[in-house]
Amino acid sequence: MRKAIARAKEDLSMIVARDPSISTRGEALLHPALPALWTYRLAHVLHTRGHRWTARILSYLARSVTGGIEIHPGARLGRRVFIDHGAAVVIGETAVIGDDVTIFHQVTLGAVGWWRDDRREPGARRHPVVGDRVVIGTNAIVLGPVTVGDDALIGAGSLVLADVPPGARVMAPAAEIVPRLSAEDREDSAQLLRALATSGCW
Repeated sequence: MRKAIARAKEDLSMIVARDPSISTRGEALLHPALPALWTYRLAHVLHTRGHRWTARILSYLARSVTGGIEIHPGARLGRRVFIDHGAAVVIGETAVIGDDVTIFHQVTLGAVGWWRDDRREPGARRHPVVGDRVVIGTNAIVLGPVTVGDDALIGAGSLVLADVPPGARVMAPAAEIVPRLSAEDREDSAQLLRALATSGCW
């Protein structure tokens, strides 16, 4: 019990330290990461003791009140894991996350799919291992039994399918700025169609 209380206090302090919009522990109680983390810790204990149904129900309840933070009770999270904003974060069953990791919204730490995972040995890892002090940017996707080394940075919008060495940076291509179409190009229906298609304007 003392360990659980100490972890809860540590989580509160971590949110105050890493979220500039939070100034007190009282305010940190309203941060979406907190119920997700606290519920996960309880669900994880239940899961490891064989109470899988209860653990899954708790994780579903947490997801419904945290803007969609889905942490499988079988995942292993370290200390001071910070989930900023929280919306649509998915952490799979065999994922392992180290200490002092920062995860932004819409991050997926997932598997590559049942069509490949069903061919793995029973009990084999299907999800990523994330080292200590890693930062995973918004909408990054890390799939499969890859390892992200300590102090790595996964940039926003990145798709990671292979191991990332410690301290490395993974960056998605930046958006391309395209000049406005000229009057002549706008009259050219083929040119206009290409511009609209690549802009997602269907």
